[in-house]
Amino acid sequence: MAEKKERPIKVIAENRKARFNYAVDDTVEAGIALTGTEVKSLRSGKSTIAESYADSKNGEIWLINANIPEYLQANRFNHEPKRPRKLLLHRKQINRLMGAVDRDGMTLIPLKLYFNERGRAKLLLAIAKGKKLHDKRESAKKRDWSREKGRLMRARG
Repeated sequence: MAEKKERPIKVIAENRKARFNYAVDDTVEAGIALTGTEVKSLRSGKSTIAESYADSKNGEIWLINANIPEYLQANRFNHEPKRPRKLLLHRKQINRLMGAVDRDGMTLIPLKLYFNERGRAKLLLAIAKGKKLHDKRESAKKRDWSREKGRLMRARG
């Protein structure tokens, strides 16, 4: 019997500013309810999640403001690029996420949109708290110092 090849994880979009603007507390992998043209458009790899966030409506969690551009070959069956998309999570996960948002004032931020080993579109969702300006300055100082420290260590030996 022939073995099936495992596909590597293919990252489609990454929110690189999220870790700078937010203090990430916990992450959760969520599935996304997509239409066929959205999946085809994601495979071309031109989507963005930089300004997006997740919110709850009627006991469900939705991805808001994520841009998946229209698929050019789909003509009239195309999708709306910035429509809200339902995130597929277990009830316990939804309750935990919504409890953190309501109780602790946290925010649900998407970190990464990717295709997993099975070829399913997944979203890495983070429970995060917004950083203040002085926290951002401090993290920039730490990053610069670690970079400078690496240069000094390489120069020494």
